[in-house]
Amino acid sequence: MAVDKIERIRSRIAPLLDELGTELYDVELVTTGTSTILRVLIDREGGVDLDAITEVTRAVNPVLDELDGDRGALFAGRYTLEVSSPGLERPLRRPLHFERARGTTIAVKTTGLVSGQRRHQGTLHGSDDEGVDVLVGDELRRIGYDQIASAHTVFEWGPAPRPTRPTAPSTTTRGR
Repeated sequence: MAVDKIERIRSRIAPLLDELGTELYDVELVTTGTSTILRVLIDREGGVDLDAITEVTRAVNPVLDELDGDRGALFAGRYTLEVSSPGLERPLRRPLHFERARGTTIAVKTTGLVSGQRRHQGTLHGSDDEGVDVLVGDELRRIGYDQIASAHTVFEWGPAPRPTRPTAPSTTTRGR
């Protein structure tokens, strides 16, 4: 049921975002207790700034109101809209996400054991319609999309800056 809602939302707002020069990266519908949050993740060449988020929020709101209708058919009550960038450690849910992340380090949690483990971190070697190939150490692991519980890119920090020595305060003596 939630997948149908997400696909309805995606199909209506993706063309609108294209017109704004942004890309619909993902749509997430999260319900906890009585709260419903609709997360719309956007991306664009050069990154997403606050102006882009504001522009997308203003453009998407009327479309969501139209989809929801007078009776709250889509959300069954109130909801919160969150528009943001997918971030540095972006979620990987769709085959296109994995395809774009090829060559980067990813972390994958599987629903069951794959190569004796449920957590896998390594370089995304490749992906196709069935799953992904992750190079973990020296082992290339094939993980089917149906085996993936969650996955995201891993931001790798550069080398730590070399520590600098604090400079001693200058002690200049002046004659009288």
